[in-house]
Amino acid sequence: MDLAGDELTDAVVASFDGSKDERTKTVLSALVRHLHEFAREVELTEEEWFTGIDFLTRTGHTSTGTRQEFVLLSDVLGLSMLTVGLGNKKPAGATQSTVFGPFFVEGSPEIKLGDDLSNGAPGQPCLVSGRVLDLQGKPIAGALVETWQADEDGFYDVQKNLDGPQNRGHLTTDADGNYSFWAVRPVAYPIPDDGPVGELLRAGGRGPMRPAHIHFMVTAPGFSRLITHVFAAGDEHLHDDAVFGVKDSLIAEFTEHPAGTAPDGRVLDQPYSTVQYDLVLATDEETRAL
Repeated sequence: MDLAGDELTDAVVASFDGSKDERTKTVLSALVRHLHEFAREVELTEEEWFTGIDFLTRTGHTSTGTRQEFVLLSDVLGLSMLTVGLGNKKPAGATQSTVFGPFFVEGSPEIKLGDDLSNGAPGQPCLVSGRVLDLQGKPIAGALVETWQADEDGFYDVQKNLDGPQNRGHLTTDADGNYSFWAVRPVAYPIPDDGPVGELLRAGGRGPMRPAHIHFMVTAPGFSRLITHVFAAGDEHLHDDAVFGVKDSLIAEFTEHPAGTAPDGRVLDQPYSTVQYDLVLATDEETRAL
């Protein structure tokens, strides 16, 4: 049977009619329709298609246990932020979600409130603190706060040959919902651009920079999980983030101080920074009501 144009698309869509899972059928059918329409719109050539296949193959080969090039590709195409928006609707007043990123690692070190998790990472010391609250402003005790970030050279620990983690850890909030830890002041940095995703950015005339930020993932029983960043106010890349992750409500002031005694009593012989940011969670019930 000779098939072309819309007939071909309809035949491929119909081939999934036997799926036992309705959601799978819906997703695959829509994927085929939009993929075929894309090819028609740009009049995709065979040479271009094979170039695309090669790109995706190299993207897979570049991915490792510590570098997920496909996540990076999703990030720079804005698909990650789109799915974040679709899947993480929050009530007014809850901290907004943003991209997960490719550098989260399970099993980070457990620290106590006020501990230093930088573990020798280069950078200006930075005291990060705040509270985890519910929508009524009440503290959430025992919330699990996981955090990770890059050093002053723009590298995460998993990008370096280290004996142990740096700028990465988890803690639980106290009875008043407080969290606090020392790390280093985050800086803007380029996403890894030595692979296929970097080629895509250069071909599109785009830059690889991300504004300075700290990653957080916060969970507590009965509350919807929060995955977010806290961005540094005044960063020159807040408006051209390579992964489109910036939201105004997630921008906070990082204040620099001269050497001396920090708010938690730690004495430093060099300048340091502080940032305070409250993380507000919605309950599962509040989220389901949206």
